[in-house]
Amino acid sequence: MRSGQSRQKAGCKHKGFIYGQALSEGESFTSLELKINFLKPVWKARLRAEGSVVNEAKTIGLVTCDIFDEKKRLIARASCTCMTLKGKQAEGR
Repeated sequence: MRSGQSRQKAGCKHKGFIYGQALSEGESFTSLELKINFLKPVWKARLRAEGSVVNEAKTIGLVTCDIFDEKKRLIARASCTCMTLKGKQAEGR
């Protein structure tokens, strides 16, 4: 998966879910930064999440996740900077 690809619906259980799908065998990742902007309160609603890999480089990647309500209003936006771990760093993760 490369930058600009994939607007996977329901891929935001954890921001890394999408990033993790792009990794090769034997690689893992960790989150360097996680930011969530809550824009509207929600008490009872059916929500939809859309996640995407904004940038994927050799070591550092950026993923976003937008949360919408039934009226397609933006409720929250999350972004996560991820670091790919390889070799010994990825062992046991």
